[in-house]
Amino acid sequence: MFVRMADRISFSLNDEAVALGDVSPMTTLLDWLRDLRGLKGTKEGCAEGDCGACTVVLERADSAGGVRREAINACIALLGQIDGVGVRTVEGLEGADGAPHPVQLALAEGGGTQCGFCTPGFVMTAFAFAAGGEEPDLEIIHDALAGNLCRCTGYRPIVEAMARIAGAPVEPPQVLPARADSAVFDGTFFAPRTLDALLEQRAAHPDAVLLAGGTDLGLLASRARKPPASAIHVAHVPELRVIRPAKQQITIGAAVTYAEAMPTLIGLYPGLKTYLARLGSRQIRTLGTIGGNIGTASPIGDMPPVLLALETSLRLASVRGARDLPLDQFFLGYRRTALAPDEVIESLTMPVLWPHEVFFCDKLSKRRDQDISSVAGAYRLRIRDGRIEDARVAFGGMAAIPRRAAGVEAALKDHPFTEDTFEAAALALAQDFQPIDDWRGSGAYRLSAAGNLLRRLYWRIAEPRRALDLDAL
Repeated sequence: MFVRMADRISFSLNDEAVALGDVSPMTTLLDWLRDLRGLKGTKEGCAEGDCGACTVVLERADSAGGVRREAINACIALLGQIDGVGVRTVEGLEGADGAPHPVQLALAEGGGTQCGFCTPGFVMTAFAFAAGGEEPDLEIIHDALAGNLCRCTGYRPIVEAMARIAGAPVEPPQVLPARADSAVFDGTFFAPRTLDALLEQRAAHPDAVLLAGGTDLGLLASRARKPPASAIHVAHVPELRVIRPAKQQITIGAAVTYAEAMPTLIGLYPGLKTYLARLGSRQIRTLGTIGGNIGTASPIGDMPPVLLALETSLRLASVRGARDLPLDQFFLGYRRTALAPDEVIESLTMPVLWPHEVFFCDKLSKRRDQDISSVAGAYRLRIRDGRIEDARVAFGGMAAIPRRAAGVEAALKDHPFTEDTFEAAALALAQDFQPIDDWRGSGAYRLSAAGNLLRRLYWRIAEPRRALDLDAL
């Protein structure tokens, strides 16, 4: 039976109970696995969650009493985040009577291994895919593999192996830790399990970083080798983990992961399907949270333009109480927000689409998968009787903060739904933004590209088939 020891980082590793009291909670899971546990199968390729060589599988109880298995990047996950869950590495896979696991056999027999460096990561991604019971659909397989890089370009046999093991039975873990009470690890890593505990710790430690999924902050420990001095991990606070749909709006807790939120979001806003599939990889979406993407206040974060266009409001909480703030008042400057030192983002609420409303969003980047936006745009329009009654348009990558395009909105609102109206809106971008030059794109490119996105938006609504043709250009 798994027993959690107070103030120790406790989890299961390949069906073995582990309790750590002498390791910094800011150590990356990858470093601990390789250097302190001697499990060398998990590799370090990029140290920033891009290549997938470090992929392991997180095992957690689901609401139905089963086990949810999801791939994560061990290179940017901190040990403190792993408390109370299960971890499986490539060494923890085994078939009947000690034979190789069916996933390993499928890759080996199908020629899905070449130099072998990336192979353990592919194996663990395939294991999570099989455990999820997904169909052997090529689009789904490619989505599952988007976070794994094969340096030998051997993707065809890997894809074929994935198709072979789709839906293969996966045995439940022998040990799965139960959720524990609030804890403090090493005096620097706070792991609250209630909202009250979180707010008390935030008030007492205003300089500690708020850590949700760690897909951004984890880089401080992995790539920069300068982990934060202290952190408050919010991922286990129930009030921050809600998904609460209602008739006119949806409320999502700040610590809900992308993987958890995607089915609901895509159901309410179908225009998000392709966009969210390009938001990181499955490994990133397993841990990454919407609240974290807002809190980092990056001008090139993927979700803020979407949330601005959807008229999102934030619930900010502290020991002093809670307040609601429109998202377009949250971003104050580059990496600066309206969040007080003792506050946390508790949740975000956005209205559902009204009748006659349409919503689309775009992401432009140097490569399709696993890349940061050069320009991100989101557009919500209400069109009735050939006239645009309302418009909310927002962009990322165009200014020091993600921001609504007031001039564009004015050029659209109360104007006829015509190609000329959208041409005027595209020209109005220069009034709203003066983007900078950087390695992701010049300012001139950003303005031109954003304008063309608006021009294409007209065809997306007026003639969807023509818009698809434009995508192929």
